[in-house]
Amino acid sequence: MKKIILGLACIMLVGLAPLSAGAAETIKMSTTTSTRDSGLLDELLPLFTKDTGITVQVIAKGTGAAIRDGVDGNVDVIFVHDTARENKFVEDGFGTKRYAVMHNDFVLVGPAKDPAGIKGTKNISAALKAIAEKKLPFVSRGDDSGTHAKELSLWKVSGLPLEKQEQTVNDKKVAFEAPKGEWYLSIGQGMGKTLFMAEEKQGYALADRGTFIQQKFGKTPPSTLEIIVEGDENMFNPYGVIPVNPAKHPQAKVAAATTFAEWLVSPVGQAAIAKYALEGKQLFFPDAIPGAK
Repeated sequence: MKKIILGLACIMLVGLAPLSAGAAETIKMSTTTSTRDSGLLDELLPLFTKDTGITVQVIAKGTGAAIRDGVDGNVDVIFVHDTARENKFVEDGFGTKRYAVMHNDFVLVGPAKDPAGIKGTKNISAALKAIAEKKLPFVSRGDDSGTHAKELSLWKVSGLPLEKQEQTVNDKKVAFEAPKGEWYLSIGQGMGKTLFMAEEKQGYALADRGTFIQQKFGKTPPSTLEIIVEGDENMFNPYGVIPVNPAKHPQAKVAAATTFAEWLVSPVGQAAIAKYALEGKQLFFPDAIPGAK
């Protein structure tokens, strides 16, 4: 009888072992500075850990560098905002699946006096042309991030002449086409430093709304920059999360990374995203379950 009871106890312990190991698991995530600087991850990750026992180690950088972390197998999951590059990441076999998580939008910010005279317009191309024609300071992240990629696409849509340029980002040279001139300042830095320099130069910059609101209302002293242009559909900003494919990198913790991705698009995760606000302003909007509350 004692042997039977002992055997049953062993079976129960064996059955619980994987759960205990999973509960103590940590995954590495490369993500954008905007998800970190907006404060969103500070809200989401403790909830995720509470629900699953899995902790997430965050590495924040530009989207291009975050995707390279996934390509190189340095992380288990990426959470970024450049749909074209995200899809290519999956198509090339580096990611298992792209989960559409949320969106916010980009805004063009600048000084209250608005020397370009563009405040209130919803046409980003016209606004950029006015800045270029008057050679007013424009500060670009220049860091191969999702925000930088969006900015470059907006300059391209504007029809203004662009020239090939290079910027060193994380010890790697990144080539792109952008306006040329002393007024255009490509600094190879994150969103916070970009906004700081734009304020210092009394110039303009493209920012994701979430990070700008955090800088404007959640920082002491607050940024004096204001939203100058918003609402153009070309400025929408979707985010996706992608587990790294173990077929490329066997060490990737795909089970835990997939648990994280599926939690983000679950009713619980989507509601948490929808509820996150600063100064009463919603910063991100759920895409997996639109209208989640």
